[in-house]
Amino acid sequence: LLPINLGGRVGGMRSAAQPIGSFALRNESQWEAPAPALQPVKLSRAELYKPPTNEELNQLKETEDLFHSSLLRLQIEELLKEVTLKETKKKKIDAFLHEINSLLSAIPETPETDITDQTWLPKGVKVPFLQVPFNVKGKFRFLPPDELSVVGSYLLGTCIKPEINVDVAVTMPREIFQDKDNLNQRYHRKRALYLAHIAQHLSKENLFGSVKFAYMNSNHLKPILLLRPQGKDEKLVTVRLHACPAPNFFKPSRFYPSKNNVRTAWFLEQSTPKEAAEPATPHYNNSILCDTVLLSHLHFLSSVSTDFPGMKDGLALLKVWLNQRQLSKGLGCFSGFLVSMLVAYLVVKRKIVKVMSGYQVLRNVLQFLATTDLCVTGISLAKDTDTCLVSSCLTAFVWLALITAVQFEAKCSMEILDDRMVDGFQALLMTSKPMLRTFDHVFHLKHVSKLQSACKKMELLNELMDRGGNYVAAALPFIISLLTRGLARRALLVAHSLPETPEWAIDAEPPKHKDVGSLMFGILFAPEFAASKLEKGPQADRPEATDFRTFWGEKSELRRFQDGTICEAVVWEASTICQKRLIPEQIVRHLLKLHADIPESSICYTGALLESALGTGEEDMVSVVCSYDDLSRKLWNLEGLPLTVTAVQGVHPALRYTDVFPPVPMKPIYSFHKQVKIRHLLLPSEEKPCPAYITPLKIICHMEGSGQWPQDKEAIKRIKAAFHLQLAELLHQQHQLICRPAVTHTDVYKDGYVFRLQVAYHREPLILKEVVTPEGMLKYQDTEESQRLELEILHQPHLTSSLHGLQQQHPAFGSTCRLAKRWISAQLLSDNISEECVDLLVASLFLHPAPFTPPSSPQVGFLRFLNLLATYDWRNSPLIVNLNADLTGKQEVHRPQLWESRSVRVLCPPLVNPGSRSLWAASGAAGLLNRKHTSQGLGTGLFSLQTVFRPPLDLYDVLIHLNSNQIPRHLESVDQPVKSFSRGVVKNSSGARILFPVVDYDPVQCYLQDLREAFGDLALFFYDKHGGEVIAVLWKPSSFQPQPFKVSNMKGRTVTTLNSELVCVPNIEAILEDFEVLGEGLVKRVEAHTEKWTV
Repeated sequence: LLPINLGGRVGGMRSAAQPIGSFALRNESQWEAPAPALQPVKLSRAELYKPPTNEELNQLKETEDLFHSSLLRLQIEELLKEVTLKETKKKKIDAFLHEINSLLSAIPETPETDITDQTWLPKGVKVPFLQVPFNVKGKFRFLPPDELSVVGSYLLGTCIKPEINVDVAVTMPREIFQDKDNLNQRYHRKRALYLAHIAQHLSKENLFGSVKFAYMNSNHLKPILLLRPQGKDEKLVTVRLHACPAPNFFKPSRFYPSKNNVRTAWFLEQSTPKEAAEPATPHYNNSILCDTVLLSHLHFLSSVSTDFPGMKDGLALLKVWLNQRQLSKGLGCFSGFLVSMLVAYLVVKRKIVKVMSGYQVLRNVLQFLATTDLCVTGISLAKDTDTCLVSSCLTAFVWLALITAVQFEAKCSMEILDDRMVDGFQALLMTSKPMLRTFDHVFHLKHVSKLQSACKKMELLNELMDRGGNYVAAALPFIISLLTRGLARRALLVAHSLPETPEWAIDAEPPKHKDVGSLMFGILFAPEFAASKLEKGPQADRPEATDFRTFWGEKSELRRFQDGTICEAVVWEASTICQKRLIPEQIVRHLLKLHADIPESSICYTGALLESALGTGEEDMVSVVCSYDDLSRKLWNLEGLPLTVTAVQGVHPALRYTDVFPPVPMKPIYSFHKQVKIRHLLLPSEEKPCPAYITPLKIICHMEGSGQWPQDKEAIKRIKAAFHLQLAELLHQQHQLICRPAVTHTDVYKDGYVFRLQVAYHREPLILKEVVTPEGMLKYQDTEESQRLELEILHQPHLTSSLHGLQQQHPAFGSTCRLAKRWISAQLLSDNISEECVDLLVASLFLHPAPFTPPSSPQVGFLRFLNLLATYDWRNSPLIVNLNADLTGKQEVHRPQLWESRSVRVLCPPLVNPGSRSLWAASGAAGLLNRKHTSQGLGTGLFSLQTVFRPPLDLYDVLIHLNSNQIPRHLESVDQPVKSFSRGVVKNSSGARILFPVVDYDPVQCYLQDLREAFGDLALFFYDKHGGEVIAVLWKPSSFQPQPFKVSNMKGRTVTTLNSELVCVPNIEAILEDFEVLGEGLVKRVEAHTEKWTV
């Protein structure tokens, strides 16, 4: 395969990369109509039992050896079909290229002028080059191109959808150039003028839908011309014209990395040349060198890909892999051309052989990237000096930080491919990895122009000359190096977004360096060191101490440590867990200000933006767990019980660190309540606002088994009630704790918290399952009562202990759960999706994070949670959470078949029996959590806290507004209330002799229960239990259907005539009036959105 002149037919192509993930993100309405069902093909007996061919045997063997399953192979084959350019499209592209060829050959010449004399250019076009400094020597004239050749992936058949780019090399005649055109941007400016003249003539043609300029990979030294066809085919293809020099005009020896081709005196516009040695300009040299070898690279790649179909498939998969990780576009990217040369290198080195499939090529390239440090061990295709020089241009514009990122991603990808429990296809090729969801902390450099002062502060004149004055490209490597050193132990990876310059009209000025927008930096943490307050340096008498003090500046100080050493050290201020997570922000701001002169106002750090919605609950939960542990010990050591306590297990979310607003120690104010001194308790007062909500912390207290336990379920309940009485009495006698026993539990007031003890007998669920048949046979079957008890005393405690262990492994787990549950509640869905369900959803992000690493900050965990809700196929498959690795790859996963079709479904193998209903499935009303709604929240996730958590109330039919003084959790609302009320408690844990406070009292929940009992057949009710001021009502679609006139149908309805028949229809006016009557004193007003519904 050789470069083909455009006078003949242009070569074909294969493959293309859709932003993978589009399959999952499309709404159902956007899916195409399903194809007709395929009919089975009738085969004769001879055909049916025909021995497999050698090719079929090889495919079976390869599938068995290389793929985890035949499904993976089928998925990859379908992906390749999806991204491959169809033959009909290739014919249209070929015709378009031939027309471009005829137009280019007809462009007239221009007279010779100085490069700086650009008056010959018409007003409708501007030179696509930043001409700073403006003055430069040399002459320029336009002559028609010597040759037009298609180069790159289109001709090789390796370009992929959706962006089909065809690269055309336009060879400029030798007569245009003079000696020393390699110096001081003379070649680059001639190249830009050449493209400007072509653009001016082509813009007059009706053939093109658009004619625009762009920078090749956002490198401002390399402008290119973009041509797109007219009409409906405008998005079909983009032809990119690359102007290149005449063959063999420049000697390769001029472009050694150690050579200088930009003079300091010219760059600084000084009249006298610099006497000192000129600095090397390797990046500038390579920008010219790459243009001289476009055809050479095509020859090389075509020879390697000959008789190697697997190379084309492998390159398509690798390009999809890079696109999903946002590594293939922008300045310094790991482009498709570069990955093609890397595959060719591995073929030459015999690490890839031509019999390999596309999947094998993908694996081998990822394995090479994962195990080879390209920053230390360079690679070369060299056989002689000039060839070495040519190959050196391949990675010249790739950032060092990007190579590190590619290596890190390759390591993670190989781990995914080797893990049989992970869907490697979905994780590697179908899931996009934007920086917001990949990195634990991100921050933006809002004012990119500040990097000019950074270059001056860091004395980067040589780098500026090498980069053609691009201060962004000059400063970024040094800033990444600075942050990598400052975050050495804390960060696994520090990376930045690739600067991308938008394309522009030919009559507009070229974009400036600052037009790349804000730069985003990402930090991926090592969890064990990320929150460390101490940065310990060398001992004071060591030579390295001076360097440490220089690096950290005034933050460095001498400190004596416990081992007696006196060392330089930096101690960061942080008192709470949230503040400790933000220590990297202090480091980033300090180092950038100290070394790069970047002010803090230019840095937008978004590491913990969302956590302000939660307050400092982490410390509160530590206090709760300490009090719980002490109570557990007291229960274990109680004397006088007829049966010993065998286990004490917590159930409340605070005991697994996932409670949104954990309880704080509280002591009631007696004057605020109505006192019942006989029973030593308090009641709410009608004249005062509703008292603060005190949540009971539920604890399951398992008693030992004994033959004296009765076998009758009613008798067991009475025995348990007796245990509750005795526990209260003994705790009061032996530990002076205030207790309030009840039939089903005992409330214990300890350290300002209320613990609710519930006695459990391990055989009680089995006894509740006993059923006597009419024949007198005893059999066991699940009942609603037995399932509820099993959930309370077995599954919930087991879940709490498992998630408590997960919190110890991943410190960000608890806060991520709290953010997720706060968001679910803010969307008025907390009554439809259980807390356990949300906890398990979040747990899946930590246990099965592929293709990401487990979150180390609550914010990134929350963003991944929103993305999971928005993209997972809840309708067709449950989410399996493999807690404690109970499920292995060889085990069959039994998926329950009894879930609601529109619910969020979570399956946790150790907690669900095969064939049973999921314990943690959300109710059918959770279908309101639609993908569009969730994606909107995700899109605004980092910039508007209120927008993320505030629900869209226009979706509902009726809004019931509540009086804020009767909302006990009013201070927990998303929007901080303008005024607050005294709630009759003080934050205090002292005092042994007090009256028992009001526990678990929330008037809004009582009102909601009444509404659902009275009108549950007509409407759905939604409420934010964390201080919401509105109850949203949604009429059920069936509620407005006329019903036959019967007494049983008259609830909430009135009689009317329809087609001369008496029918019942909802009496909306009366129902709305009942809403107010039922909530008298609590309801402020009822607002009906009558435009949304009619009777």
